[in-house]
Amino acid sequence: MQVSKNVQHIAVIDDDPLVRTAIADLLRTHGYEPITFSKSEEVQIYRGAKIDLFLIDLRLVNESGLDIARDIYQKDQTPVIMLSGVGDEIDKAIGLEAGADDFVSKPFNSRELIARIRALLRRSQITKTKSVPSIKSSKYIRFGKFTVNFDQRQLIDNEDKEISLTNAEFRLLEYLVTHHDRVIDREELLTHMGSDLAQYVDRTVDVMILRLRGKIEVSPSRPIHIQTRRGKGYVFVLSPTVGSQQ
Repeated sequence: MQVSKNVQHIAVIDDDPLVRTAIADLLRTHGYEPITFSKSEEVQIYRGAKIDLFLIDLRLVNESGLDIARDIYQKDQTPVIMLSGVGDEIDKAIGLEAGADDFVSKPFNSRELIARIRALLRRSQITKTKSVPSIKSSKYIRFGKFTVNFDQRQLIDNEDKEISLTNAEFRLLEYLVTHHDRVIDREELLTHMGSDLAQYVDRTVDVMILRLRGKIEVSPSRPIHIQTRRGKGYVFVLSPTVGSQQ
């Protein structure tokens, strides 16, 4: 398959041939070049090709779409939208944690899917051209025993060891620390993550917060940095005072 360099290329990984064909036709109609696969093994053939975004079915035959998303994130961080017929919010949270950037439930509205694709591609391009958002006055922020490096998109501890974070985890941490000491509600966090509020519930954010706490808090059940404000949301505290745990 010869891949043109003049258009944006979107890889579709789905084991249902009818779904692959329908999505491919939709993408072509809107000016994108689709590359379709039925399983992850086929993707390896085109790893050198320019792929701007992946659409991955969550539940593939004999393999997990989450594992594919995680592998993509670890290798090149190409944007990923997960597709699934399952409407469970826990699956959505896990998908985001695996490295996916967004989640669309089947059956999906064609206009909505294209809008999500456009928004994610636009956001990805901004990230590439502006490594540090204007709200940051420094490429580093330190809290506790950790340092967030915005240029390298890394979290480092005081022993200079990198803490492994998924794409979603880093984006969540990045937003919290750059808006520290301000209560942020769940809707604002979901909006930052690029999620459609109509498809998510509070539990999605809560699961992501719990996973992030597990990596940065000494005692996740008594967090000192990512604190809960009941009925309001969350607040990130860079330098908590004694007795401020919640």
